Amino acid sequence: MSRSERLDQEDPSSGEAPSPATGPDSPLGRAVWRLRSRGCWEDAAALLEPYAQRRPQAAVERAALLVERCMYTGEGWAEAEEALRAAEAVAQVDDDRGAAACERGQLAYAATVLGVRDRTDEARAALGRAAALLEPNAPGRALLDYRRGLLAENFSEAPESARAAYRRAHAGATARGDLLLCSSTWRHLAGIAAREGELADARHGFAESLRLREELGFLVGMAPALASLADVQPEPEATRLREEAARLFRLLGGVPAWLADRLPVAAGPDGEGAAPSTR
Repeated sequence: MSRSERLDQEDPSSGEAPSPATGPDSPLGRAVWRLRSRGCWEDAAALLEPYAQRRPQAAVERAALLVERCMYTGEGWAEAEEALRAAEAVAQVDDDRGAAACERGQLAYAATVLGVRDRTDEARAALGRAAALLEPNAPGRALLDYRRGLLAENFSEAPESARAAYRRAHAGATARGDLLLCSSTWRHLAGIAAREGELADARHGFAESLRLREELGFLVGMAPALASLADVQPEPEATRLREEAARLFRLLGGVPAWLADRLPVAAGPDGEGAAPSTR
């Protein structure tokens, strides 16, 4: 989900553009971003709740926040499902239905990749539905391409298909100025390069991903970016990057949870080693 692609779209329920009070550069939009970027997804979703019943884009954005929480924490599945059903219920045009289907596919992907429950078929079906609903130039098409790349990479073990999808997503995100999505496409293209032994390309991609997340202030996504860059750097730089990732991981209370086993053991306030907490 782009920081700038949801609430600034036209609201088909009213035939008018959303009020500036609910746009991404409004006080509300900036508050939602600040909370999201620090891993406070529930609080960010609560800010959107008053708008979700009458603005389909707000309903999708609220659901997307709670889906992202599941991916980062491994918790909140029921709340995300409820928000998705609400978004699907208020959708009135294909763009809204496609965006909701894209989030449903991401939730099913997260449940599968985190080992909660195998929902591979559901993920594929939902993203296929989103592809049928979204026009090639629709705002959510780049995000859909990215998520189809995730399925190709992790479920089908098809790196060439994944790379092609990530490149389409990267081109679309670049055209729309969606820097957060660009940071994710850089990260996954770099991951494929690293597995193929193309370390120079991998370093460049991981460094670009980290740079964009730092530029945006996407704090919750910086620890994974640092850890990935560390994996393709020589010592002592690799250790420095992992220690910085561990510091951010502790700062955010153990988020993302799946990163815990890739980071140095945290040091408590008395200097003794302590495993990082999770939430």
